[in-house]
Amino acid sequence: MIPGIADQKALRLLVVIASYGTANDAYLDRVIREYRSMSFDVDIMIISNMNKKPAAEIECIVGLPNKNPWSLPFAHKELFAARVDQYDLFIYSEDDILVTERNIRAVLDVTAVLVEDEVAGWMLVERASSGELNYPQAHGSFHWDCTSVTSRGHYLLAHFTNEHAASYMLTQQQLARAIASGGFLVAPHEGKYDLPCTAATDPFTQCGFKKLIPISHIDDFSAHHLPNKYINRLGVDRKQLDAQLSVLMQIAREGNTVIPLFGAETRLWHSMYSKDYYEPARDEVLSGVPEKAAVLSIGSCSAANERRLLQRGNRVVAVPLDPVVGNGLAELGAEVVLGDVITARAKIATERFDRLLFVDVLQFVRDPAHLLRLFADLLAPDGRVIICAPNRPSLRYAWKCARSSNVFRRWGSFDSVGIHDTTVGKLRTWCAQAGLAIEKIERCAPDRVSPTFRFLSPILASDLVATATRRGSPKPSAREARGMEQMEVSGGSAVQ
Repeated sequence: MIPGIADQKALRLLVVIASYGTANDAYLDRVIREYRSMSFDVDIMIISNMNKKPAAEIECIVGLPNKNPWSLPFAHKELFAARVDQYDLFIYSEDDILVTERNIRAVLDVTAVLVEDEVAGWMLVERASSGELNYPQAHGSFHWDCTSVTSRGHYLLAHFTNEHAASYMLTQQQLARAIASGGFLVAPHEGKYDLPCTAATDPFTQCGFKKLIPISHIDDFSAHHLPNKYINRLGVDRKQLDAQLSVLMQIAREGNTVIPLFGAETRLWHSMYSKDYYEPARDEVLSGVPEKAAVLSIGSCSAANERRLLQRGNRVVAVPLDPVVGNGLAELGAEVVLGDVITARAKIATERFDRLLFVDVLQFVRDPAHLLRLFADLLAPDGRVIICAPNRPSLRYAWKCARSSNVFRRWGSFDSVGIHDTTVGKLRTWCAQAGLAIEKIERCAPDRVSPTFRFLSPILASDLVATATRRGSPKPSAREARGMEQMEVSGGSAVQ
């Protein structure tokens, strides 16, 4: 319950809905009916590029913050700020997000036990005609932060790295704090997210709030994305979500001492080149693994590669990025090794493997050669290391950077953007420093590139796949073998 409000029915709620064009008008009507059915005192405003007046008591503000039509969602901020003293609750939403009274009351209940810089939020859910649920925010680099699990009252909460739920709710006190931060009333902009997503995430990315989702009461904190358009295209189903939540709750019970392998999200424009936690199997990698070979996969996520290898009869040992993304590996038959880089390496010190897989991971650690060297002595005599990394920088990368307002920062150093360039030369250097000799490097051109232009593969290739062997270099020094706990393996700390 909000302090100072004895009766939640007396709460005044301002809802601002962004609705561009007419494509979502049927969803908009459904959303408005839901707000009208609530027991709160609700005022609804629509921001649009055209006049929409579904009812006399609903105000429509027509106009865009700038010439870009995607800037429309930013118009809600001035409306909130002008009315900060008139309402108890403020909800911003796109026109196809069904927020229910159950959702609002659930947020109010948990808000009473949160600290001042925490904001409760919901996840988006979709419903197939069969009744199956889909959670579309789980895609690309977005995942549960396994270090964020916390207890507040009878709630267990965690941070999901995709703060965008096309909507959010703030109390009057939270909105005032966001405005005072200087990060709320800003011109349309984009960075980690595109324009419309940024408008809905600025409270969390710029105003000092951390968005937490009560994982122990997930159904109360699920808002329906009415189009259901991402089913079988994007996201995870309820079974997958429950498996992830189960791991998070176990982490909470054990005192939240988990340490992920390392971070794998960049600070590039739109988080370009961040690790895809839901990546498909990579044929160009798997083709280099013989049948029956013993495989060590370092930095695994979706288990797609591991699943294919297990189906072929390979022995697979996986070191996942964290226990949440690695939750399904053991069920598939893989041997899972958890912990930071040093801990995981120590657990398998006596093992030997025919193949070591580094699929889209080396570029995220401060010293890639050190990571290679730590595991290289686990190779069997005729073993191979297979490295897959994006071809960066490339023409594709340069074009995307050119669309950003600050190209040079986004093409910056590891310290500024959290990722190394991964050119052929860089891969050769890292391998040489790790005592490895590259046998071959393949450039994987995008499927849409015509064979006529394959000669441009050095700049058009999307990925590089390198195969390397040991050069007979000495094993890691005694200092490295003891752990090198203080050595910076990944950005900013020894191991994140």
